[in-house]
Amino acid sequence: MVYRRDYRRNPTSTFIRKTFSLTTTIIIVNVVLFFLISIISIFYKDLINFIAVKSSSVLSGENVWTIFTSILMHGSFFHLFVNMLSLFFLGGLTEQIIGRKRFFWFYLIAGIVGSLFFVLFAYLGQFFPRGDFIFGGIDDYAVGASGAIFGILGILATLLPKKKVYLIIGPLIVIILQVLIAGVLPSISNIVDIIGGILIFVMIFAMFSPSAALSRRFAMPLRLPFWLTPIIAIVPLLIIGFFVKLPIGNMAHFGGLVVGLVYGAYLRNKYKQKVKLLNRVIKNG
Repeated sequence: MVYRRDYRRNPTSTFIRKTFSLTTTIIIVNVVLFFLISIISIFYKDLINFIAVKSSSVLSGENVWTIFTSILMHGSFFHLFVNMLSLFFLGGLTEQIIGRKRFFWFYLIAGIVGSLFFVLFAYLGQFFPRGDFIFGGIDDYAVGASGAIFGILGILATLLPKKKVYLIIGPLIVIILQVLIAGVLPSISNIVDIIGGILIFVMIFAMFSPSAALSRRFAMPLRLPFWLTPIIAIVPLLIIGFFVKLPIGNMAHFGGLVVGLVYGAYLRNKYKQKVKLLNRVIKNG
């Protein structure tokens, strides 16, 4: 009896569960898929149509599965790096709070809802002035785990509203400048992209530098409570997006955030004592 029970448990999955957190596993899967898809795309140019979510296609009933597959794809190495870095810090904490199984299902649902919000608002944006700027165009592609990550942020904003975190705004400013310069001087957009990419990486790594006082200022970090972080991360970009079409899926972020806030409110109401204990154990920064 004991032997049969151990045999059926699947020792490989047990090893993975003990060795890696689910957050780490998701990061590994995303990194592997990024390089695999990048290689396949060299030989099959139309692959993006079967992975990235495109509102017009989904609304016409085509490639509906992309509302899921788009969560696993990233547009560039920088896009992958920023998302996985955010997931590493936010996801690890959230997984410890709500547990591995809940985290898995929540991550998928928040990501899918983020894709659905992108599709819905891209459709609605056709009926508003500059709606394609604010919400994304009906024929724009969207990829990335940002919707799921903003969902995680929503949980933390609800369960740990007063805990302080750093929001690095330097990279966002660089991205906005890249878009502006590319619109005015398209001939040097490639050079600007390279310089901007280097600046962003330096800013991110500056946050982990031993000489914190000087180097962290370069990254322009804002120290905010969790409840304020999603507001600062979404609202200014929506305002800027009215004037400049940014390569950022704000509606996917918003969709994931809504899921996180709703689920976080549910957990906070159901486990009131545990949430109070959690806020005492995890001190404000």
